[in-house]
Amino acid sequence: MATSLAGKSAIVTGAGSGINLAFARLLLGKQCNVLFADLALRPEAKEVVDTHSSASHSPARAVFQETDVREWPQLERMFHTAIKEFGGVDIVCPGAGIYEPPFSSFWHPPSSALSRDSPTSSRYASLDINLVHPIRTTQLAIAHFLSRPCSPSSSSGPFSIIHVSSIAAQLSPLLAPLYNASKHGLSGFVRTLARLDNPEQRIRVTAVAPGVIDTPLWRDNPEKLRLVDEAQGDWVSAEEVAEVMGSLVDGTDEVEVVSSTAEGGDGKGGTKKVKVEGGLILEVSKSRVRKVEQFNDEGPKGAGDMVGTRIVDEEIMGMLKSGEVGNAAVAKVARISVPAI
Repeated sequence: MATSLAGKSAIVTGAGSGINLAFARLLLGKQCNVLFADLALRPEAKEVVDTHSSASHSPARAVFQETDVREWPQLERMFHTAIKEFGGVDIVCPGAGIYEPPFSSFWHPPSSALSRDSPTSSRYASLDINLVHPIRTTQLAIAHFLSRPCSPSSSSGPFSIIHVSSIAAQLSPLLAPLYNASKHGLSGFVRTLARLDNPEQRIRVTAVAPGVIDTPLWRDNPEKLRLVDEAQGDWVSAEEVAEVMGSLVDGTDEVEVVSSTAEGGDGKGGTKKVKVEGGLILEVSKSRVRKVEQFNDEGPKGAGDMVGTRIVDEEIMGMLKSGEVGNAAVAKVARISVPAI
């Protein structure tokens, strides 16, 4: 049975748009205060924050904190601000992410024309945003939860940390190696923290693994849009993902998911109930929610699960053959003579 989110407070990174904005909206609709942590707010997000800026005009408040999630001091500041504004935090969603843009892409190495990753910084922005920031935010969230004077009662549900993984954690397209690596790592990270969901700590760490989502990350990027243009009717809405996220943080005991083939289902129509607990990862595709198993998982099968990467894969292979990847940076490295050890 779900518990009320009224009076609780949340931090959502990347809430300026997309899935995280939809999740922030859902929380506000359930009277849960939300700190929007992002570099900036799209107009629709700014409207939400403005509407919920005052407790006298709304049962829940929204506060915007400009945040570069690559910077750890700014992640710490999110918690300081939330404590100041709301008195504490009950739900944390480190949802900000990017889909391997040219400025931080495996196929555009540091020093190449399109990359903004410095060869002297020893880091990739893609990994800092998609993997390091969720890990560091989770550390901060756990420390905050354990410092709270009162743990949540059994009737109010546990503290929640919900991550945004991806079906890319189960797939391996050539297009986005850094993105895929970060999502594989994030799903593994969520599973390692499953045991925090116990009567003493009462910290539940879960994740959703969406398919192709109809968000500005895709709509506003022609290079990405061409990968899914033929299947736009199968896109998953941000609101569909947000609803599933809501069921993972509101104290719901069980959620309904599709049955696997091994369980006698066809992966489409048959359903079953699964317990909501730490380490749970739910794949969200078009009108379909599926539990991602740790072992022997069947993998994504539903509509809206995949993008058509064949054309881009062929382009990458062609660039590799011609030595054009990253303005020949990769080819240059390949030609360096390495002494035998």
